[in-house]
Amino acid sequence: MNRCPPILHSPLRRPQRWLAALAVSIFTLGASAQAMVREFPKNALRGTLVITAAPDITLDGRVDRLSPGARIRDPQNMLIMSGVLVGQELVVNYTRESAGMVHEVWILSPQEAQVKRSFALSIGNIRFASDPAPAVNLQLPFDQLPKYKP
Repeated sequence: MNRCPPILHSPLRRPQRWLAALAVSIFTLGASAQAMVREFPKNALRGTLVITAAPDITLDGRVDRLSPGARIRDPQNMLIMSGVLVGQELVVNYTRESAGMVHEVWILSPQEAQVKRSFALSIGNIRFASDPAPAVNLQLPFDQLPKYKP
């Protein structure tokens, strides 16, 4: 009893197919080695990140925090652990979660860092001890206060 059928379609029996498969794989490798263009979300901001002791970070010189499950991607778009980056000053694009913590971080290559992008804006109701006190005019009448616009 022969459990293994004879190999009828071996690539070695038909060298044309084998060479074609080899050529396709070589061209595919060459295309993937080219510079990759990453698309960032529209709400991603630009900043300078320093990880002090994960999850504590400084972002543009202000104390901040990484969210639980935060993802950091290197210039090759591979996930990287925050402990590897402790003490390094990095130019990044980042997004925040609904609680205001930094959730997704993309470390930028020098070419990506040259592309202009908006910078960090203050978040409405979150304030850190290191932030300067907001200028508030307590003498302003109620009817002259700014109105909420959805």
